[in-house]
Amino acid sequence: MPSLRWGLEEEIFITEPDRPTLQSLYYLARLVWKDPRRYYTHTACNFVRGKDLRQGLMSGVEISTGLHDGKEGLLADLARRRQDLASVCPGLLVPLGHLLDHEEPSNICGLHLHLSGFPDWERVYRNLIYFLPLLALLVANSPGAGGRFFGPSYRWAKAFAIGPLREDPYFRFQDVIYSKRLGTLEIRVFDPVWDLARIKILLDCVEAIILADRDYPGSIEGYNRLRGLVAREGYIEELRPVYRELSLLVPIEEEMFEEPPAFQVWRLWKEKGTLAVYTALDNAYRGGPLEPRPLPPMQMSWLKVLAGIGGYYLPRLPYNIHKVWLEW
Repeated sequence: MPSLRWGLEEEIFITEPDRPTLQSLYYLARLVWKDPRRYYTHTACNFVRGKDLRQGLMSGVEISTGLHDGKEGLLADLARRRQDLASVCPGLLVPLGHLLDHEEPSNICGLHLHLSGFPDWERVYRNLIYFLPLLALLVANSPGAGGRFFGPSYRWAKAFAIGPLREDPYFRFQDVIYSKRLGTLEIRVFDPVWDLARIKILLDCVEAIILADRDYPGSIEGYNRLRGLVAREGYIEELRPVYRELSLLVPIEEEMFEEPPAFQVWRLWKEKGTLAVYTALDNAYRGGPLEPRPLPPMQMSWLKVLAGIGGYYLPRLPYNIHKVWLEW
């Protein structure tokens, strides 16, 4: 039996109140100052690109776990990383694949799962992409763009940093890659979600698929045909036989795929609006219920922005350049 190893990179937005600002860099700086040895390498910041810059420069922030031999350790690590981020950040912590009020395909956040420790990489790749259009619905959490409903995941369908699978598994911007830098199989298609219980179910499914003693007919062509369709329409009829095969490996209710988190978010948005959704997501990400709460006081400080640039972005620039070099 292979000895699986697990890692996670989680990206979320810090909104103040309805959009990210460069003050996010200050919160990352505080996180690094809190534990430099860990957070110098286990955090990152993202910026928007191209025409999306008209809405602002800052995108999401990233926290990442260490490498773990078991799912339980991975989830406990992620929970601690969330607690640490929450402790230094008064802004709203918003786990969404894409913000709801604007259409910005470069302003996105993801949940990247890193896997290693199995000998037959090609077999694992084929089996995973067979189930991946179904698995992605478990955490699909990007329902809107420009104030309009899109489907379970606008990010999956439209984001610049992921895309259809290619014959070259090392190409960076696709849904599943072989990471040159980390030596892992990296699944990049998942959206961030507040619910750690859903993430645990996702990990249970991934583990069962990897350990299954049969080959599934996964193909690049089949996956690419389904990805955009499922991102917009959700649990389509073609996924039902895939669900039945998955349910033989893991006891999981079909409703988990029929009702992705995106639908819950969108119902709340229609009822109460954007800021209510963002405060509810912040509340849930910090360990509370998915319920709106009063908006905390927020104030933009250019001194904090400068402290974030000088105390976080510039010191990490050599590391970021090194990462890009290794990845390409």
